[in-house]
Amino acid sequence: MGKLILVVDNQIGVCQLPKEYLEAAGYVVQAVLPGDVVPEARSSCPSLILIPLLSPPRAGLELCRRLHRDPLLAGTAVVCLLDSGMEDQHILALEYGADDCITKPFNPRELVARVQAVLRRSPLSAPATYTDTADLVIDSLAMKLSVRGVEVPTTTLEFRLIEYMARHRGQVFTRDVLLDAVWGDMQFIAPRSVDACIRRIRRKIEPDQGKPTLLKTIRGVGYRLDAAAAWRSTSSEGCDCPACRTPASATRLPLVNTSRKRTIA
Repeated sequence: MGKLILVVDNQIGVCQLPKEYLEAAGYVVQAVLPGDVVPEARSSCPSLILIPLLSPPRAGLELCRRLHRDPLLAGTAVVCLLDSGMEDQHILALEYGADDCITKPFNPRELVARVQAVLRRSPLSAPATYTDTADLVIDSLAMKLSVRGVEVPTTTLEFRLIEYMARHRGQVFTRDVLLDAVWGDMQFIAPRSVDACIRRIRRKIEPDQGKPTLLKTIRGVGYRLDAAAAWRSTSSEGCDCPACRTPASATRLPLVNTSRKRTIA
């Protein structure tokens, strides 16, 4: 199954042409309304989001900023689709967090080539299929984790945490950033809950828990995952139903719309 791309517009169907071009290139493309972008992206983990300049004029730019500042979506590639004669908007879009801009009218080959170039540079461009050299193999749809070829059981939080860090391999995260990205708006969560979850994960993935080599502690800062990860999806092979074309939000930890009150550990 190809990588997922979200195409944003005020009216579903307006961006039908770029959607068709990208689908012809082998991508899975889903059209979404602006208000649905963030929750849908947090749910389905797209490889790239294509955003036209929306109405009002700065709506697309503000959406770029929201995506760039979201802890769970900061590494997701964003490309803006601009009308001709909007060179000033091109610069603003890059400043607001876009990875590239494409000016209409565009050649279909240019659109696909630019998307491919952005995805190659994206931190989320991890291998999409199983490889024998990977330390971890992650099946996001089935929420399954394999370590050196052996499937290991995980809780929902453990899976969310290891998947998030694997998509940002080599990046150091503080406890607060991990709480925001993985625990979301759950109430009464202490920062030390991250430590407890990390310890449980280490028991499942590290050859030697006393000397961790895959999930490391960066003293005074937080944690970093150095394990090589590969992604695979077995749940949708041979199936073209809507639920399989786009990962179901039911496989993700639900967010609670209340403010989290963190306790002192």
